Amino acid sequence: MAPPGQLLALLWLCLLAVALPGTGAGSGRFWHLTDLHWDPGYEAAAAAGRPCPSGGGRAEPAGPWGSYVCDAPWSLLRSAARAMRARLPAPDFVLWTGDDTPHVPSEQLGEEKVLHIIANLTSLITETFPGTKVYAAMGNHDFHPKNQFPGKEHRIYNQTAELWRPWLSDASLHLFRTGAFYSEKLPGPGTRGRVVVLNTNLYYDQNEETAAEEDPGGQFQWLEETLTNASRADEMVYIVGHVPPGFFEKTRGKPWFRRGFNQRYLGIVQRHHRVIAAQFFGHHHTDSFRMFYSHTGAPINVMFLAPGVTPWKTTLPGVSNGANNPAIRVVHYDQDTLQVLDMVTYYLNLTRANMMGSAGLPEWEEEYRLTEAFQVPDGSAGSMQRVLEKISRDPQYLQLYYELNSARYDLELCQQECRVDHLCAIREMDFTKYDECVKTNSSASAASSVWLLVFCIFLGLLHPQQVL
Repeated sequence: MAPPGQLLALLWLCLLAVALPGTGAGSGRFWHLTDLHWDPGYEAAAAAGRPCPSGGGRAEPAGPWGSYVCDAPWSLLRSAARAMRARLPAPDFVLWTGDDTPHVPSEQLGEEKVLHIIANLTSLITETFPGTKVYAAMGNHDFHPKNQFPGKEHRIYNQTAELWRPWLSDASLHLFRTGAFYSEKLPGPGTRGRVVVLNTNLYYDQNEETAAEEDPGGQFQWLEETLTNASRADEMVYIVGHVPPGFFEKTRGKPWFRRGFNQRYLGIVQRHHRVIAAQFFGHHHTDSFRMFYSHTGAPINVMFLAPGVTPWKTTLPGVSNGANNPAIRVVHYDQDTLQVLDMVTYYLNLTRANMMGSAGLPEWEEEYRLTEAFQVPDGSAGSMQRVLEKISRDPQYLQLYYELNSARYDLELCQQECRVDHLCAIREMDFTKYDECVKTNSSASAASSVWLLVFCIFLGLLHPQQVL
């Protein structure tokens, strides 16, 4: 039997092993919040019986909590903040992936109005989660003129950096001022987690400022260096941004990045996927995900696209019924490896909330839990590949995914063309491979339809009396 002194020493070592971060780390939770799109003129327009400024002249009743053709009124944003505070008041941190201003022409805004909106939403998040670390990214609407982000220092970058100073280190402040990207360690002593916040607006195909540049702001080079250094330091990384690479699933053939930028981003993820635990983006307002593969076709990484708070119905050509119910998301993760363990999405049924009026507080319901809804163990790349296979093969899973895509706003049946658009957008982020996916699956669909028609005609010839 070991002497009492040795037993005490062993017990002390065991306690240390449990307590030290990185050796016995447990699970944590954080919020992902995106696309708030505050419309400051909503209430005044509603009171005067006019369409909201962000509605583009589209007329729909202006409810107390918002309208599907409008961006978010302040009442909706406050309601979302209250719901977050009630569901998870002390998250490990918050991801806020941008787009704060309304969908109005740039001439209706200006630098001061853009900065005023960013400041108000920054205050709302700070008041909701005092003392909590926030990793904030700029969206393509968070600039004047919108979309035209430069890869160099700018007054809006400087002023936004000051607003976000409590969340940024000195090194991050300097980087943000020169290009609106930065990298920070996750909070807590001994953590090996890191968040890399990108300004992917530099790669947006609507951005004329950077169209002729190879590496706007030097961000690609910086990203490669940051991921290389993270690997050497045995860190794991979350990549966070607003505009994602790849294609929009709600209309065929709509990319966000310029082709060269898209290819370069995919190459970086392929080279550094072992250090990237997951990626979190917004911009779509819809709930989806994107898969990354090795050169041999193995799933190596996943990007989660969070649904937006704004319910605004997009005016993008080719999109049918492109609104959504407001939604917010909690991510469960392993505090050591940063692996996504689960995701819980909450949503507000805007129609029901407006019918109930402004007397009480609207209810943000749990919409779904990833592991339960799709019967997977976690949110790893392997598990999300299984989700993709389920929605590819099983019409029930496809329909479930489709309804969750708009936070249960669009409940129409997702038929063959819809299926192709969503599956190809999830599976293929490369321009050429996406085109091949759409062409192959559309051809297969057309061939199936032809054979079905031939079969029906054949049956009709055999049994004409039963067909007439």
